Formats: sequence, C-alpha cells, structure tokens
Amino acid sequence: MSKFNFTKAAIDQLPIPEKGWAYYYDLKVQGLGIGIGTTGKKTFILYRKIDGRPERLTLGRYPDLTIEQARGKASEINSAIAQGANPAQARRGREAELTFGELFSQYIERHAKQNKRTWMGDEQRFRQYLQKPLSKKKLSQVNRQVVASLHSDITLAGRPVVANRVLALISSVFGWAVSAGLWEANPVRGVRRNREQSRDRFLQSDELPRFFRALAKETNDTIRDYFLLSLLTGARRANVLSMHWADVNLERAEWRLKTTKNDIPQTVTLSPQAVEILRNRLSADATGFVFPGSGKSGHLVEPKKGWERVLARAGLSDLRIHDLRRTLGSWQAKQGASLAIIGKSLNHKNQNTTAIYARLDQDPVRASVNAANSAMLMAGSATAEVLPFALRKT
Repeated sequence: MSKFNFTKAAIDQLPIPEKGWAYYYDLKVQGLGIGIGTTGKKTFILYRKIDGRPERLTLGRYPDLTIEQARGKASEINSAIAQGANPAQARRGREAELTFGELFSQYIERHAKQNKRTWMGDEQRFRQYLQKPLSKKKLSQVNRQVVASLHSDITLAGRPVVANRVLALISSVFGWAVSAGLWEANPVRGVRRNREQSRDRFLQSDELPRFFRALAKETNDTIRDYFLLSLLTGARRANVLSMHWADVNLERAEWRLKTTKNDIPQTVTLSPQAVEILRNRLSADATGFVFPGSGKSGHLVEPKKGWERVLARAGLSDLRIHDLRRTLGSWQAKQGASLAIIGKSLNHKNQNTTAIYARLDQDPVRASVNAANSAMLMAGSATAEVLPFALRKT
C-alpha cells in the first residue's frame, strides 16, 4: 500500500497505470485514498473496514474535490464510523432506493392497469408534467417542498385545475406505494390544492353557427365526426374516443356502454342525426373502433390539436371538449326537459334521483335528446355544410 502526504504537486505527478486502477493513500487522514485509472482520471476514496468488512466509499473526483475537502469528508465519515454508524450500508440503501419514474412504472403495471380505466390518462399526465422534473429523483428527494413547488409552477402557468389533477396523481402513486410497502409516507399531504369553480360553459345560440361552419372546414373526418358525436350524444370524452361498433345498434338507435366513469352501465340514445353520422362512417368490415387511431390503443386518443383548429376557425375561446357534453344538457333544459331526464341521458350519478332514473325508460330520454339535437342544429343554421343530411323533424 503506497502512502504519501497528499499535495497537489504529488497527485498531479502520479503515473497512469497500464490497466485497471492504482490506489494511493494519505498519511494525514486514516483511510483516505486516491485512485487513478488508465484514462488519467483521479478519484478520492475512503477505504475502511466496517464491522469486519472492507468498504470503499467514493468521495468525489479530483480536482473538482480539493485535497482539503476530501480530507474533511473522510474525517466526517471516520467520526461516524467511530460512533457505530455504517455509511457504506446507508449508501447502498440509497442506491437501491427507487426513483419516482421507477415507482410510477410499477404503479401503472401493478395497480392502475388493473383498477383504473383512466390509466392511459395517468401516463399522459406523467409524460407531460412529471417525467422531466421528477422521473430521475429518488423517492426521498420527492418531498413536500418539491411537490408544492411543482404544483405552484403549473398553477402560475395558468392551469390551476390541471395542477390539482397532477397533485392528485402524485398522491395516488405514493398512496399505492405506502399500501404496497414500497415507501413510508405520502409527500402530498399538507399541500394545499387550488380552489376550483364549477364550469357553466356551453355553446350558446349565437356560437353554434360558427362552431358548425368551423367543423365543416375540418378536413379530418374522424376528428369532425368525433366532435359531432360528442355534442349529439353528450357522452364522456373517453367513452366516445373508444366507441366500438360492437356496442352500437343502428336499428334500435342505441349505443350500449358497459363501463362508465361512475360504474353505471349506460344506454346512450342516438338521435336520427347521430345515426346518420354513424351510417356514413360504417364500412363493410367495420368491426373495430368507430374512431380508429394508429397508436397502441387502436383508437383516437388525443383530439386536442383538432379541437384547437376548430376553435381557431370558429373564433371561440374558453371552450373545452367536455363542454360539448354540458351543451347537450343545457339545450335539453332549454327544451323543457326535467333534471331527471337530463341526468338519465348524461348518466349522472346522484343519490337523490337514482330511484327515479331506475324507473325511467328510454322513450322520454330519446324524445329529450332528439329535441335538443334538432334545436342545436337549427340554431347552427349551417347544418347542411357539416352534416350530409338536412334538418329533419324528429
């Protein structure tokens, strides 16, 4: 074991070994050494026997870490060893600790795919908001301060509701990790969420003509028909995206949803206009998705860019795809439909009216949806430009 008093001049003159690493040790601090590799790179280490086992701890690269700094680090570790600590074991524990990205992958595979219909949305939110700032961080580094700062950044970017959803996703991931015995605490606890206001936005009478004209100019018929079916059925975004021909009965003018957000199966009534759109999309071998896509899901996943095109052409702002669902309900109300009828058609889950919904058949719901569809299309006044059929009485 070669030892000498570490000085800059002495370390700079160390010979480069022909193979492997060569190690030299300091005369001043017990166990402090420096290794030099075949590329000439030099690294400070601490070599000690701890609990009878030889351990080599990396302190830092020379000359980024100075001799005095290396001696200080080595002295601190020696002091900890003298008090019974095992820094090597602690470091191995930190190295074995999961990163947030690794934990998220386990969360998706072991939990979300089995229990959440919206797991693909979780993946998308992770890629958009969490992958860059958190993916490579060890779980111990994702503390309340880091989470609160991320929530604040998204909020200040003008997306307070999204910030809350991201916070909820982080909480879900850590909540599952705690229950699975992979972590001890949830860093989201104590982080205050943004106050949210219920939206009441829907397409008004004077906006519908612009909206329909903008749809008429959409060259992507899958995108155009997706938005039209979303408006005419009032179905939730995820359900329309994954609409399958096997669940559609054009003769009965019905679309059966076995799985919905609130776990209540739903029969969506299809107006004559909605049926006409579907008939035009129907091909001889239509056995898959109504709105096919090229991704792994097999169906259209993200119509955001198409939505932005439509809004830009229509000159509309502050309108979301989900507002199409609210638009149908609002126009049903305008046509005099009761809250029970509207709730049934939109598959709302409300304890006060569940018993009423159970007694309702599809006839009054169909009449309400058809009336609302006709009223919206009449208000649009440019129906023929968008739909391959004229306004029809229902």
